[in-house]
Amino acid sequence: MAKQLTEDQLKELVESVVDRWGGRPDALIMMLHAIQDEFGYIPRRVSLYLSQKTGIPLAQIYEVITFYHLFRTSPPGKHKISVCMGTACYLKGAPQIVEKLKEILEIKEGESTPDGLFQLETVRCLGCCGLAPVVMIDDKVYGKVNPEKIMDILAQYTKEQDSK
Repeated sequence: MAKQLTEDQLKELVESVVDRWGGRPDALIMMLHAIQDEFGYIPRRVSLYLSQKTGIPLAQIYEVITFYHLFRTSPPGKHKISVCMGTACYLKGAPQIVEKLKEILEIKEGESTPDGLFQLETVRCLGCCGLAPVVMIDDKVYGKVNPEKIMDILAQYTKEQDSK
């Protein structure tokens, strides 16, 4: 995911992405996807090189990055926590679950914990309405979650981290 590259490797990667998409401003989203696929996020220095290579103003690149929810400007956490905010989940307490996660992890939606263990996202629907409210961590679905269950759920992942 988050690769450590030398400056030369970084420039080469950006050049290959720009060459693949022709460096056209109308291909900016595709270039950003390709970069994020490489790093797991879009590092600032990569955005700067992309701007220099394409002539697209850095401000315009950041307008696109910050407008689309998919793009990240910080490294992703090891475990992605997705809280469903679909109608059933919302009505059955998903906002309170999000607040509890923010309190425990001391992060906001879209952020990762400083140790890189968790990232918190909200999603429109996970398709598990009968289990509402639903929290998904990586590929595991937790149904009928309430704020009191959050610590026990997170403990499974912190214990895993502690045993390494």
